[in-house]
Amino acid sequence: MAASSRAQVLDLYRAMLRESKHFSAYNYRTYAIRRIRDAFRENKNVKDPVEIQALVNKAKRDLGIIRRQVHIGQLYSTDKLVIENQEKPRP
Repeated sequence: MAASSRAQVLDLYRAMLRESKHFSAYNYRTYAIRRIRDAFRENKNVKDPVEIQALVNKAKRDLGIIRRQVHIGQLYSTDKLVIENQEKPRP
């Protein structure tokens, strides 16, 4: 993989993870992060430049979907789950 496409893929990966962390719903957030990591790991050994470009284009479309879903989720936010309200133990 060329250095420029590697940098592009890493930037896209980071952007997708960063944006997924903004999901207000815990289940959506954890699912999205897990799915992004799995998809990038699954395709890490792809060498064909045409296939890499197709995967990058798909990831860009998916990033747009994540951004829209985060925005919609913020419009209809709910209370945090019990698992999210973990406080640090007091000494």
